[in-house]
Amino acid sequence: MREPDMQKLDELVGRLVNDIGASMSGALVVLGDQIGIFKAMADGTPRSVADLAAKTKVRERYMQEWLSAQAAAGYVTFHEETDQFSLTPEQAMIFAEENSPAFFVGAFEVVQSVWMDEPRIAEAFRTGKGVGWHEHSTCLFRGTERFFRSGYNAHLVNEWIPSLDGVEEKLKKGANVADVGCGHGASTILMAQAFPASRFTGFDYHGPSVERATAAAKDAGVADRVTFRQSAAGEYPGHDYDLVAMFDCLHDMGDPVGAGRHVKDTLARDGTWMIVEPFAHDRLKDNLNPVGRVYYGASTMICTPASLSQEVGLGLGAQAGEMKLRKVALDAGFTHFRRAAETPFNMVFEVRTQTH
Repeated sequence: MREPDMQKLDELVGRLVNDIGASMSGALVVLGDQIGIFKAMADGTPRSVADLAAKTKVRERYMQEWLSAQAAAGYVTFHEETDQFSLTPEQAMIFAEENSPAFFVGAFEVVQSVWMDEPRIAEAFRTGKGVGWHEHSTCLFRGTERFFRSGYNAHLVNEWIPSLDGVEEKLKKGANVADVGCGHGASTILMAQAFPASRFTGFDYHGPSVERATAAAKDAGVADRVTFRQSAAGEYPGHDYDLVAMFDCLHDMGDPVGAGRHVKDTLARDGTWMIVEPFAHDRLKDNLNPVGRVYYGASTMICTPASLSQEVGLGLGAQAGEMKLRKVALDAGFTHFRRAAETPFNMVFEVRTQTH
């Protein structure tokens, strides 16, 4: 056995301690969200353990331990002089304000599903078979919607749509839009709220998600111009769409080229296919960073198994990169492919059969 470099060993152990702490903290974040502790602290007022326990109707001893752990993580703030706890404005945006552009709790629910579904993925590793999106724990569907919604709140209407040539003008005048792979409908509803003259149809193959999206549209007051229907990406009905959008879902599809061909068949002559995908460079070495770490992990446990469970099973993965996505679009028959916008977490592509 080779002799280890003790300094490097100590550095690795230090990283592992941080990772174990993060894993523990993630479970506590989900717990605090479910019980309502974060929302009870949202106003930033310092409160004692007893006050927070009474406000959330939990036992004081459990509250003490939860708050101590979250303070150690830096997720809540401890005031030593008064023995109280509070949330800073930044902490509140991340943990307590559901519609903020930085709300992060949904990401921890996605991680929760990864732990819960690990035995199923382990079996897929052995057999080579896939695990469908619908086969995962319910917290995955809820967490995905809550996590991605924050990014859509921050960027979709103000940055991504304006980056597409002529699309914003069409939406303001009144356009026909399909949101394919819409999940719980966060992106669809957000666009409908921003562009009341347009009509939107969200499609998803997962029936429970379609039901949840329909209820969410009603709650948001946009049910008069938003419809959700259960359909696979390569089979959704309709034609002459001015915009077909796919948010963070193309890489999950078994046959993304086939789905792209269907998009081409259902677009209006001057329509646009907007593809939003996780940010990635084309080469593995350039993705070996914190964001790549998250996305490769999610791709291993969720995205790639989903693709391999379907016909063709291309398995693009969540870190496909622009070159592979461009090839999908060109193989589907499109001639125009342009990166229109990006964030640290997403890339936005404009795809057409003709340029304007």
